[in-house]
This record gives sequence, structure tokens and C-alpha cells, in this order.
Amino acid sequence: MTAYEKACENSEGGAFLRREGLYSSQMTEWRRLRDAGVLAGKKAGETIGKLSADQAENARLRRQLEVSESRLQKTEAALELMGKLQAFLESASEDMPDGPRSRKR
Repeated sequence: MTAYEKACENSEGGAFLRREGLYSSQMTEWRRLRDAGVLAGKKAGETIGKLSADQAENARLRRQLEVSESRLQKTEAALELMGKLQAFLESASEDMPDGPRSRKR
């Protein structure tokens, strides 16, 4: 699983799946099981039962938290950039002469 995630970071996820003869739906299911904690302590090839309602809810909430944290990071970065831009524009406007910039004809 971690090999697939590393491949995805390098934009080679599809090539990994083809090479290993896997489908993306399998990776999605394995991720869901991993996030729900079902795979913890299991050996390769060991039978895994269905998720309990609590495990499924935990997996859903973890994914929702990941998405929310990602959006928060992007929002914070955008706000920081906007603050810097505002400071730059204020500084630039203070450096401009007080007279009119152009004449009307």
C-alpha cells in the first residue's frame, strides 16, 4: 500500500497499478479498511471481516478530517498571500507622489 502511495506522489500511480495487476477500486477499499483500523495487526493474506458501523464511521470521519485540514491549509496560505499583497500595495501607494497620475483630456 505505501508503495502505491509513493508512486502516486510521483504521478506514477496508474503505472504501479498496471504493473502489479491491481485496480484503483481495490486500493480505495484497502485504504478504507486501513483508515478504519481493520488492518492493524493483520498479516498479509489474513481474512478480514466487514467493517462494523463504528469502524466505518471512524474511517469516514478520518477522511472528512483530512479533506478539511487540506482546505484549511490552502485557505491559510491564501490569506497569508493576500495580507502580503495588501501590505505591498499600501507600501507602493505611500511611495507614489500625491499629485494626479494622469491628466484628463
